[in-house]
Amino acid sequence: MRTVMACLLALGSCVASAQAADDAKAAGPSQVRIVQEDGAWRLQVDGQPYYVRGAGSAEGDLEQLAARGGNSFRTWSTGTDVAQVRAMLDRARRNGLTVAMGLAVGKERHGFDYDDPEAVAAQLARLREEVRLYRDHPAVLMWLVGNELNLESSNPKVWDAVGAIAEMIHAEDPNHPVMTPLAGFDRALIDRIKARAPSLDLIGVQLYGDLGELPAKLREADWTGPYVVTEWGPTGHWESPLTAWGAPVEDDASRKAALFEQRYRDVIAADTRQGLGSYVFLWGNKQERTPTWYGLFLPTGESTPAVDAMQFLWTGRWPDNRAPSIAPVTIDGNGATASVVLAPGSAHEAAAIADDADGDALQWHWYALEESTATSIGGDPESVPARVALHAQPSVDGRLRFTAPDRPGHYRLFVEVRDGHGHAAYANIPFRVEGGAR
Repeated sequence: MRTVMACLLALGSCVASAQAADDAKAAGPSQVRIVQEDGAWRLQVDGQPYYVRGAGSAEGDLEQLAARGGNSFRTWSTGTDVAQVRAMLDRARRNGLTVAMGLAVGKERHGFDYDDPEAVAAQLARLREEVRLYRDHPAVLMWLVGNELNLESSNPKVWDAVGAIAEMIHAEDPNHPVMTPLAGFDRALIDRIKARAPSLDLIGVQLYGDLGELPAKLREADWTGPYVVTEWGPTGHWESPLTAWGAPVEDDASRKAALFEQRYRDVIAADTRQGLGSYVFLWGNKQERTPTWYGLFLPTGESTPAVDAMQFLWTGRWPDNRAPSIAPVTIDGNGATASVVLAPGSAHEAAAIADDADGDALQWHWYALEESTATSIGGDPESVPARVALHAQPSVDGRLRFTAPDRPGHYRLFVEVRDGHGHAAYANIPFRVEGGAR
């Protein structure tokens, strides 16, 4: 009776959830295989060819991912909320999406000791239970063992553990392939993986600005097996130009979209022998050096030009209404690589040129943050830097007259341009305040 009443109070949500769970159970697990045909690796789902057109996301707009032509998404961890994970899988299935299920594996740089056999055994036991929980859901595509376990790692026993985890998954779930995503790779790393984790079915490749080096890296490392590019996207903050004080220069939204097109066509889609598809990073938003660097959506939900680019790459069609385009921000005519330095309290003009191909009226939003002081790597959590008062006049035609902060320090000026139809473009410029007030 309590269950019935709960369902009624939830206006049928329990019924819908139970029905989704029953449907998934009735459908059974998908049968995913990696095969070789005419010397080329191919992914098959239930006997049909399957090329991954995916994005990194667990909580992003999955309905829009499907509408834009995506067919899959990847996660980094199953977490501890079983109901939430099952709801995610049900939502994926409703939208015709598959899920590359991330399994959280201890990282040496976070303090996990692969010389501790009890810790390694406990981890294996935990992962076994996670696999058992979700292995039969029809939305599951494959398993991802950890993420970038080679980053700042020196103990080769991590690959023994990865191999043991892969063997366990094959025993528990013969229907889905197993991989581990790598932060770049070279011959030594691949040789170690081949020797210590031969039970892996494929590898995940994660490259950003250096994605164009992937074909050469595969040859040099002698990796002839299949792979999926499990992360790729804009040029990373660690490989971008720097100001004189070391602030990374972020590409504007339009420049990123152009790079997405180029990198996908020239590298990902071009490999028809080993590549099984990719997961672009990130179908959502996150703070990593800036709030806009890696997300394909603004924190307020608007899609950016990179989303349009992915739709075109996945479907061959641009959306009917596209995001605005934008050019880099300047301050007093100087771009980011000029290392702009302002005096405290001084007056300046920032500018950015934006356009909308559909003729939509644009709304401009300018704001400033303190420059991030984060030194984290590998996507570890960061806090959004504090907002800064600019004492600015209202923006007119992409120009902003503002007063520099009174306090010396490092800052970043952002602009977001919205079209009123759920789309936006953005750009930013780092600047420094030093010296006495003018």
